[in-house]
Amino acid sequence: MSIDAVSTSSAPAAIGPYSQAIRANGFLFCSGQIALDPATGEIVSDDVREQTERVMKNLAAVLAAGGSGWDRVVKVTIFLADMNDFAAVNAIYGRYFESLTPPARATVAVRTLPRNVAVEIDCIAVHD
Repeated sequence: MSIDAVSTSSAPAAIGPYSQAIRANGFLFCSGQIALDPATGEIVSDDVREQTERVMKNLAAVLAAGGSGWDRVVKVTIFLADMNDFAAVNAIYGRYFESLTPPARATVAVRTLPRNVAVEIDCIAVHD
């Protein structure tokens, strides 16, 4: 089995001892993304909608760098700092899967997230 790290400057650099994604056995395991602007490393906004949009763009960049895309995502986990944000996050998230078979998913509320953001999302996809 080969294990390869995936990295792209189109998504924020890892802020800890982890890879943006790992390719292994035909799967791409994408680390959780938060609402950091890849160019500045700063949180894009306090608004959960804007944060979610940035998270999805960051994940899209990691998926592309790993030879995959939204159409190949099989599992997603959404972490929310406040479950009251579920509908807003879900609306933005859902746009990325409108014409696709949506992946399996879990959404959980957590006490806090890195840098006190409102949302973090990770995913698993198949890759070429």
